[in-house]
Amino acid sequence: MDPNRLDGRCALITGAAQGMGAAVAKNWAAQGAKVCLGDINVEGVAQVAKEIAEEGGTATHVRLDVTDEDDAVAAVAHTVSQFGEINLLLNNAGVNKPRFFMDIDKPNYDFIMGVNAWGKLNVMLAAARQMREQGRREYVYKIINVGSILSRETFDDVIVYGMSKHAVLGLIKGGAKGLWEYGITVNGYAPGVVRTEMWEQLDRDLVEIGKFDKKGESMDSIAENMILMGRYSYPDDIIGTAAFLASPDSDYMTGQLLMIDGGMVIQ
Repeated sequence: MDPNRLDGRCALITGAAQGMGAAVAKNWAAQGAKVCLGDINVEGVAQVAKEIAEEGGTATHVRLDVTDEDDAVAAVAHTVSQFGEINLLLNNAGVNKPRFFMDIDKPNYDFIMGVNAWGKLNVMLAAARQMREQGRREYVYKIINVGSILSRETFDDVIVYGMSKHAVLGLIKGGAKGLWEYGITVNGYAPGVVRTEMWEQLDRDLVEIGKFDKKGESMDSIAENMILMGRYSYPDDIIGTAAFLASPDSDYMTGQLLMIDGGMVIQ
């Protein structure tokens, strides 16, 4: 790991209290980035920021409900107040609540689409407006949106989640075309089955709706039958691609969604 690879990067990371968000935050800080961790779980991001500081990194944290416009503006402002500017956004926050098609209702739709689609657009707008105000730099600004295998596929028990992740792909493509005039690139990465707290809850939910019979069966079944590499992933499988997209190595990329799924979706 290059401790200077991300020097000069001042990042806001959403959904950073646990899972992939926390793992990426620690990895970026270890490579020289200054990171602001945003989440509705304030205790969680405070703990992650503390762990980063104990390892010699630079981190701050802020309460952030990605669906709230004032929260998004305040999180960007906090990042700027702490680090002088914002030049990198990782839109990682996401939720899921599986339902079969005939069981979908508006509260389920609003919950998932609110966080995964509007929430990402909301924070993108706040960050992009600040980047525009800062003016062009000698480096490009970067927005990274976390998609999913369901940005390119969907299944019968996670239809609204699939819709929301298709929306993320639309945000990447539209954002790339709409923001380059300000020196902002927009890319993303798409994990498959990642063993995090979110998937543990999803696994319980899938048992509850009758998709699987017992806890843990969902991950094992998918790994055996749908992932070419034969195993599900962990946050450490994701952080390398996230660092690549945050680094100068990806400066000549925009509008792209990189799959990190062990071969679940072949493009």
